Amino acid sequence: MGESGEKAAEISLKDQGNEFFKGGNYLKAAALYTQAIKQDPSNPTLYSNRAAAFLHLVKLNKALADAETTISLKPDWEKGYFRKGCVLEAMERYEDALAAFEVALKYNSQSSEVSKKIKRLTQLARDKKRAQEVETMRSNVDMSKHLDSVKSELSVKHRAEDNWKEIFSFLVETMENAVRSWHEKSTVDPRVYFLLHKDKTDTEKYAPVVNIDKAFESPHTHGNCFSFLRQYAEESFSRAACLVAPKSLISYPQVWKGQGSRKWKHGQNDGFFFQFESPSLRKIWFIPSSTEKGQTLCRDPVSLDIGVHEILPRVFKQG
Repeated sequence: MGESGEKAAEISLKDQGNEFFKGGNYLKAAALYTQAIKQDPSNPTLYSNRAAAFLHLVKLNKALADAETTISLKPDWEKGYFRKGCVLEAMERYEDALAAFEVALKYNSQSSEVSKKIKRLTQLARDKKRAQEVETMRSNVDMSKHLDSVKSELSVKHRAEDNWKEIFSFLVETMENAVRSWHEKSTVDPRVYFLLHKDKTDTEKYAPVVNIDKAFESPHTHGNCFSFLRQYAEESFSRAACLVAPKSLISYPQVWKGQGSRKWKHGQNDGFFFQFESPSLRKIWFIPSSTEKGQTLCRDPVSLDIGVHEILPRVFKQG
């Protein structure tokens, strides 16, 4: 076969490959491009075409290798960089893909296809970065940074004793556990957590957790629950308590749906209330929640006026 005959064979292999590619038979197309490459191993178009076929077959490492070969054979041809960008996009390496498309644009500034890719990839890279930030926030729950003012107040009110640190740790840990529960289930169980007294509490009789799911059904159940908790706190010699309840559960008392100064100012966000009780200090927060990048995320706790927004009245006698 003369040189022109070899050339015709190469063209026909490539053209046959292109036909199969257009028909969606990417496996057959890749096989034909491979045959063509054996006959003409320094033809960048063949590697570029095979990269496209491999991309459709989700053979991403092979596709990337072919894109790199295309670039090395013809460094000033946009197509190699375009192929590389498409493969990296499929690998979800969005920032690397963006860099490849930017080089492609340098060699063909008129390409609307490349410009579209750059726009899309910029958004995908931003979204991926934010999704990673959300995941980091979900897995590294740190509430103590929001509770510095409470720490100072506790240390002042309990100056004589050293137990304020234990009370503060109890508050932080209970709030963090509630946030983690919300991240997992998009809700929290309505409960009161008690910090029992190491030496005085009869632990056979008093558990550190009490369910309060019926507390918000009516003024009657609310009053009964409060009386029970007050007695429980006293008889168990508890030193502090944390009340946790999802906003959605509380139809009574609807304190934030009042008027004037009592009006709820914290939007329509879902979330939960967290009320801290001790003989010397009472606090309440609302922890709003939102969905971001398909994930439930608790926002920073919002400190509320306990006189207006308490979910249950004072649990401990004033110390």
